[in-house]
Amino acid sequence: MGPVRVVNVVSDQIRGIARGDAEVPLSVLDLATVSAGGTAGEALATSTELARRAEAWGYHRFWVAEHHGMPSVASSSPAVLIAHLAASTRTIRVGSGGVMLPNHAPLIIAEQFGTLQALHPGRIDLGLGRAPGTDPATAQALRRGDADRFPQEVADLTAFLDDAFPAGHSYARIKAIPRDPSGRPPIWLLGSSGFSAQLAGILGLPFAFAHHFSAANTEPALELYRTNFRPSEVLDRPYALIGVGAIAADTEREAHRLALTSGLSMLRLRRGTPGPVPTPEEAESFPYSEVEREFLDAWLSNMIQGDGEGVRTGLAELRARTGADELMITTGVYGGANRLRSFELIAQAHKMTE
Repeated sequence: MGPVRVVNVVSDQIRGIARGDAEVPLSVLDLATVSAGGTAGEALATSTELARRAEAWGYHRFWVAEHHGMPSVASSSPAVLIAHLAASTRTIRVGSGGVMLPNHAPLIIAEQFGTLQALHPGRIDLGLGRAPGTDPATAQALRRGDADRFPQEVADLTAFLDDAFPAGHSYARIKAIPRDPSGRPPIWLLGSSGFSAQLAGILGLPFAFAHHFSAANTEPALELYRTNFRPSEVLDRPYALIGVGAIAADTEREAHRLALTSGLSMLRLRRGTPGPVPTPEEAESFPYSEVEREFLDAWLSNMIQGDGEGVRTGLAELRARTGADELMITTGVYGGANRLRSFELIAQAHKMTE
């Protein structure tokens, strides 16, 4: 198949740019992870440093995700964080992975991302999700909308960004300002099941799937996306990105110890007792029940872990199995230095950097 035809608002953001021996572009999904004994300020400083280094190492894009009420995650306000990260870098694409649209009025998101596009033309991505990104009580406090209205809210947001409401529409005279002459940020749909996969296909939009916490649904969702895909002004053919949990360390043993910290953090979240990401020592000595151990093993089985070469092999196998056009790596483990080192080792193994 020929290269993706990218026109108008999407600009060159979906080009299949190979770096070194990487078969597909590699990108970063960051949650500004807060570790035990650390602060949100330290986590955000690490995210800023990671964005700078990811740019230097050759990663394609750097996304942050909206979550609320989670002590281990400091990325609750994507637009604010994206503005800071884009101002701290020069060339890497920066965006949301994603903004949870039902939590916000479409006009507000159009204004926020129109501002980001005006500040950093051609570097901003707008990824949209339909989940609340939090627990039910917090979702209510956010005055969350109805997730069933997600398709209509995507349409409204797109029309605000493009100033394209038809004559006679109740919003036709409303302008989302600012709007940059370079065009609006490209819209991606995000998902962990089939709903957004089908919608992204029908709308002809790029699709990002959360393989890192919904691995069993990855291939069925991608099949739905590709089967339902209709060419659009944005894409001639499907473009699928998948989020991948991966941790590289100098030894396989150390990678496994760090992966345990992610597993225990997720276990506590699922139990309703979230906290900062625990230390490796705490994760190793935690008194897991049989059910908890099964959960941990399942979580770790979906995380690619090892030294740099081991992770490179795992990523290649995943890409071959899914046919993904881009891999976006997330590394929610203990310690900012460990996160930085992981992305460096992966870049080195792919010959993205020396």
